[in-house]
Parts: sequence; structure tokens; C-alpha cells
Amino acid sequence: QVQLVESGGGLVQAGGSLSLSCAASGLTFSGYTMGWFRQAPGKEREFVAAITWSGRSTYYADSVKGRFTISRDSAKNTVYLQMISLKPEDTAVYYCALDKVIGHLSTFQVEYDYWGQGTQVTVSS
Repeated sequence: QVQLVESGGGLVQAGGSLSLSCAASGLTFSGYTMGWFRQAPGKEREFVAAITWSGRSTYYADSVKGRFTISRDSAKNTVYLQMISLKPEDTAVYYCALDKVIGHLSTFQVEYDYWGQGTQVTVSS
């Protein structure tokens, strides 16, 4: 049974930094893409960033480009999201997700097969 567990959320002041991690377990396959999504209060869940298995291809939402960096350690089945220059509008529950399709780099939630439980990120002004 595949499980994704996020960690690293918390409270930070605007302009600060946070790093999130997501560890996957129970995997019987490789080559998968990992993504991060977020959901702010009263809003739809939205795409943040994604990275392919090799790490050579990444994609970011325009709202986080230049401030967030996604990376992964495939040997450890772990994906990271480093966030700098945080803004109050980055406040949300952040979810990691796994897409089994090899080489896929999707922004669509429906194309991700597994999800973590989420970790809260709060940015105060």
C-alpha cells in the first residue's frame, strides 16, 4: 500500500523560508513523477510544482516560479519543496502527490494516483 507522508510545514513570517519533505513508502514500481499541490482556505486545491523521476524535468505554477524549488532523491523515495520569499498568499495546506505514469509532468490533480495527508504552511504578514 503506497503511503505519502509530508513534513516540514509550520508558521513563518513573510519573506521567510520553509522546506517541505514528502516520503513515499510501500512502492512496488519506479519511474514515477512527484508533485506538490496546495489548498488555501475557501479555495480549490491548485498545482504548485512537479518533477520527473530523473529530476531533469520540473514544472512550476507561475505564482511560485523563482521562489520555490522542487527536488527529489529517488533512492530515498523522497521529494522536497524549498520555499523562499514566502508571502501571506502562500498560506495553505500543502499536499504531495504521485503520478505512476513514467515521464509524465502534469498539473492536473486527477492524473495523480496517490496523495499525502497534507501539511500546513502559514505565512504571517
